Amino acid sequence: MILETDKIILRNFNINDLDDLFEYAKCEEIGLNAGWIPHATKEDSLMVLNMFLNDKNTFAIVYKENNKVIGSLSLSKDKLRPSINSKCLGYVLSKDYWGHGIMTDAVKKLLEYAFNTLDLDIISVSHFKENIASKKVIEKNRFIYEGTLRNSFLLYNGKIKDKCLYSITKLEYFNLN
Repeated sequence: MILETDKIILRNFNINDLDDLFEYAKCEEIGLNAGWIPHATKEDSLMVLNMFLNDKNTFAIVYKENNKVIGSLSLSKDKLRPSINSKCLGYVLSKDYWGHGIMTDAVKKLLEYAFNTLDLDIISVSHFKENIASKKVIEKNRFIYEGTLRNSFLLYNGKIKDKCLYSITKLEYFNLN
């Protein structure tokens, strides 16, 4: 599956994406915002890449200008809504590309695909309370704030974070577009 906007291509990962994945995944700030340990070696990235290769709902974000993988976007099992046709959205973007509307664009394109092609009923997403950039991406894509789960995520460094939860239904998506 390939999805495209003016700036980016969303496609499945391939083995040649290892160097680009490691380049952004080793950044401590990205790990802290995403909730995972920054990659110390390419072997760390290879383990993650191997998972991505087998997951058709995880997309590499390729920046058209330089044909480089600069992040990822995925739809995974929604653990809070297991009985309905729902997915949970997750994303990460190289720090070098923050603040350019790229993730907002990527999420918009993935929502279009999720509701039109996958026929999902609802998509949820969350961010750590202090991650204002992620909050802006979510709000620009018109997700509805549901609440904050306080002290709900234990980071690899022992810090506990609050998670802000949002969702958008198929009906809301089509009524807003």
